[in-house]
Amino acid sequence: MKRPTLEAVAARAGVSRATVSRVVNGGTTVTPELRDAVMRAVDEMGYVPNLAARSLVTQRTDSIALVVSEPPTRVFSDDPMFATVIRAASSELEEADRQVILMLAGTPAGHARVERYLTGGHVDGVMLVSMHGADPLPAAITRMRVPAVSLGRPAVNVNLPYVDNDNVGGAEAAVRHLLERGRRRIATIAGPPDMVGGQDRLAGYRAVLQGSDRRSIVAIGDFTRESGLVAMRQLLEDDPGLDAVFVANDLMALGAMKALRQAGRRVPDDVAVVGFDDIEAARYTEPPLTTIRQPFREQAAATVRLLLGIMDGGDVAPVVLPTELIVRESA
Repeated sequence: MKRPTLEAVAARAGVSRATVSRVVNGGTTVTPELRDAVMRAVDEMGYVPNLAARSLVTQRTDSIALVVSEPPTRVFSDDPMFATVIRAASSELEEADRQVILMLAGTPAGHARVERYLTGGHVDGVMLVSMHGADPLPAAITRMRVPAVSLGRPAVNVNLPYVDNDNVGGAEAAVRHLLERGRRRIATIAGPPDMVGGQDRLAGYRAVLQGSDRRSIVAIGDFTRESGLVAMRQLLEDDPGLDAVFVANDLMALGAMKALRQAGRRVPDDVAVVGFDDIEAARYTEPPLTTIRQPFREQAAATVRLLLGIMDGGDVAPVVLPTELIVRESA
């Protein structure tokens, strides 16, 4: 069977082709009676709009690219942040009648592929997630003049609106909590130095210790569980007498707690542990993990709202959401 045309729908509904076009493209200048007649004809004939032609008329694709600057092995790992962000963004975009297109850009080839796709005008806007310092996409997207928002403050100096959480304040709250619990030799497992989250949480840790005249004891991880285990072993070698550790995310904290058990250190009796994120697993560690809650779902939803607002000519001011100390038994 031939695909029903716009003209055929117009004839069935008894209206002009222009009226059908306005209805199927979301126009608001059609009376309810005519709209009902058109939609009945659309349903009866099984009409499906030609999306390419519709895009030419509306100058919209109704699609948003969610670009994650990580390889598939990282995005589809045991880190729940990515799944939470993708679900929350997809839900928010569905409410706005927009389609999300997930794109991974964890390699130079991935970056080039994303740039080609965006240059082709296939999306109305872009959400950037998990960017690293050398990431070329923020500057490239700025040159393209495609509406874009970053989930997380960009590490590079570009004029790109963003939504972030208070990483510095959250880290400060974690270290102050450890000091208030009487801990004196507080180490940290910092995140990647090329990511703003890693930089800011390390800065918050150092700010509190400098104010209390205590020295920093730092190991670096990459936000994975394994890196937390390795970094904790390094810290114990560097300072066997440490009695607390602030870990820049919960996955690394899980690895750190395993390393402490293997070394015969009790948590929190010998070494108190505070993480950052408040992932679901934090409640089920042994003992349950004290951590800083960052609102992943709220961040993703706020990023979508900021992007849609910018696409409609709205405000481009960055949004910074608060964090919260969640006290459990590990510290």
